[in-house]
Amino acid sequence: MITVTDKAVQKALKLAARDNKPPILRVGVQGGGCSGLSYVMDFIDESAVKDDDQILEQGGLRVVCDPKSLKFIEGTRLDFDTNLLNGGFKFHNPNAKRTCGCGESFTI
Repeated sequence: MITVTDKAVQKALKLAARDNKPPILRVGVQGGGCSGLSYVMDFIDESAVKDDDQILEQGGLRVVCDPKSLKFIEGTRLDFDTNLLNGGFKFHNPNAKRTCGCGESFTI
């Protein structure tokens, strides 16, 4: 599975509460972006959690990932950076051979 820093957990929980969403965060990948694959993440309802999803529970947040995406992001660390210029959620993926300048897409 992936790991999630405490800063990322706290920020995700704040966003879920602000938007009145359940604290269930789906992370994964989809085709696209300037390097081939793009990271995706979104809050989901309990009904959208599938039987074959991998689930990490940390500090009141459930992080869910489908098996297909997990092949590309296994071992990834999800962090949150408060930097004013490049702040936000950051995926640190040890499997990525190349990433784009914005860090939102990668190649395996």
